[in-house]
Amino acid sequence: MHLQRPSYFHDAPDIIPTRVKRNQTISDLVEALGATSFEARNVYRGAHLFKRMVHDGDTIWLGIAGAGIAGGMGGMVISLLEAGFIDIICSTGAQVYHDLHFAFGLPVKAISPMANDDELRAAGDTRIYDIGIREKETLEAQDELIRRFIVERYDRLKGKALSSWEFNYEMGLWVAETAPHPELSFVAVAARAGVPIFWDSLSNHSIAMNLARTDREGYPVVLSGQRDIFDSAAISYGANGTGFVELGGGGPKNFIQQTGPTISQILGVEFEGADRGLQIGTAVEREGSLSSCTFSEAVTWGKYRSTGDDKLVQIWGEYSVIFPILTAFVLDQCPDRPHKKIVGRMPAMIEKLAGA
Repeated sequence: MHLQRPSYFHDAPDIIPTRVKRNQTISDLVEALGATSFEARNVYRGAHLFKRMVHDGDTIWLGIAGAGIAGGMGGMVISLLEAGFIDIICSTGAQVYHDLHFAFGLPVKAISPMANDDELRAAGDTRIYDIGIREKETLEAQDELIRRFIVERYDRLKGKALSSWEFNYEMGLWVAETAPHPELSFVAVAARAGVPIFWDSLSNHSIAMNLARTDREGYPVVLSGQRDIFDSAAISYGANGTGFVELGGGGPKNFIQQTGPTISQILGVEFEGADRGLQIGTAVEREGSLSSCTFSEAVTWGKYRSTGDDKLVQIWGEYSVIFPILTAFVLDQCPDRPHKKIVGRMPAMIEKLAGA
């Protein structure tokens, strides 16, 4: 019996010249992109994938690489947290560090990327492309606040090996109670919503650098990478449907995706990987880096269940442009959903995986 294959041409939708109209909503614009091509169509596909994650009740991870938080993207994260659309975060420690600048009103400026760096250094300014940060008024002031948190909440930090999410949860609650503008901090908003925040690395950021100092001043804090690995795997194992949203690549992308092979390959527990994945990034596949690793390749590692076109979308683009569009779309399309409050459920999730 001969089975007729579907035609890639005749069965495909038409491409339509897209019009932009006055008073058009963000949802209207995204829908129009579905009849275009290249990354515009992928924005449409990614927006609808994110919408399905929210609508179907997926446990949604957000990975944050790069320097987006210092550049103002934290407001988008806060909007999603408040709506109940993000359940767990994995961020670089630097993103958490820079997030706190806004909560405490420390200066962060929009400067020219063409500024003379020798002159900036001489004036006590630092630069992340077009983001200007004062060394004393921002960085050193932030360092003092980090150390103050450790001293003031030391009774809650000492005596055991902490997962990074436990440290960040305690810090988020402290920021919520002490900062003049906690509503501008995704770390504080996440803590109040019971959303755990992991770091992809325990040592390569300014919070860890300050921990090195407080250790020597009589306030040692022990962080456990092994706890991070097991606790994050326990979340994925205990979820009924998992979706990954990855801003950039790098460490946060790998940390989130490795929960699958941690369960199946290392712990020997049956698990097929995450259900859905959405990444925004600019890495080129042929370079062989983790940032550029395709979702299809990740399926071979057991990080995702299948290569289904409707379940995995990678958008080639800079996420400070794309992420606000996706955020606005899902907020327009989806009603708020109850917070899963993963922090309070962590002991049960850990016990479930430990007993598997």
